[in-house]
Amino acid sequence: MTALSERRTDPAPRLPAQLRARVGAYVALTKPRIIELLLVTTVPAMMLAARGWPSWRLLVATLVGGTLAAGAANVFNCYFDRDIDRLMHRTQKRPLVTGQVSPRAALVFGAVLTVTSVVLLALTTTPLAAALAAGAIFYYAVLYTMVFKRHTRRSTEFGGVPGAAPVLIGWAAVTGSLDWPAVVVFGIVFCWQMPHFWALAMRFKADYARAHVPMLPVVTTERSVGRQTVAWAWVTVAVSLLLWPVAAGYGIGLGYTIPAAFLGGWFVLESHRLLARIKRGGETKPMQLFHVSISYLALLMVAIVVDAIV
Repeated sequence: MTALSERRTDPAPRLPAQLRARVGAYVALTKPRIIELLLVTTVPAMMLAARGWPSWRLLVATLVGGTLAAGAANVFNCYFDRDIDRLMHRTQKRPLVTGQVSPRAALVFGAVLTVTSVVLLALTTTPLAAALAAGAIFYYAVLYTMVFKRHTRRSTEFGGVPGAAPVLIGWAAVTGSLDWPAVVVFGIVFCWQMPHFWALAMRFKADYARAHVPMLPVVTTERSVGRQTVAWAWVTVAVSLLLWPVAAGYGIGLGYTIPAAFLGGWFVLESHRLLARIKRGGETKPMQLFHVSISYLALLMVAIVVDAIV
């Protein structure tokens, strides 16, 4: 007999490289990083609606259904935007541009994700949550991608509706209805998207211009974008502070409001710093605000969760 240490062990079975690449291409179509950000807003809404922890079954079902719904919307977005994506440097490696996934396969994949997500939410949560998910997919895939993004400088504002929809879906999954606290959290996420995405659009202004996408930084001056960014940052913070009086019956108090005020101050300050850099005419560094905005929203959602359960 050979010693245990001398025995040869077979390597763990691995997927063939070609299959792994194909699976990775389909996953890339769903834009996982965007989905992560959407789910960050779903859980606090559910916990607020449940006045604590919802059941694990409901939480998992809603997150899985929401992930599939967001993935479906993003797949359709990639399908309809494949002509634009070919022209933009930051999107030229997307699977539909490189040919890793065919347009027909992407369309079928998006349809399967749509049906699966809506049926799953309908069977495991509430009909309202399923209907909201279906509406968000349609809005993002058709109205935003095919109409607003290509034809108006206000596409970010119009696109903020499906971007904030996970809040309403999470709330509806718990209660089967909507209430004012859900509307306020929806408003926070909606308003937050303008400073967040305009900062990104400023960074990739040349890309959007090359693809003839009329994003705000393409069609107006940097100073105008900076001023509107500051205004929306202030509105975001103002809406966030409405949650205490509106959601006091759901456990929201000073434990949320104090952090919200400090976080809001940070967010607004960074937006003013961006405007100041624009006015000085030097390097604008818009990605500083972009990264701060992500941290702001994540920490604000944490504050909601903590105050709802403590």
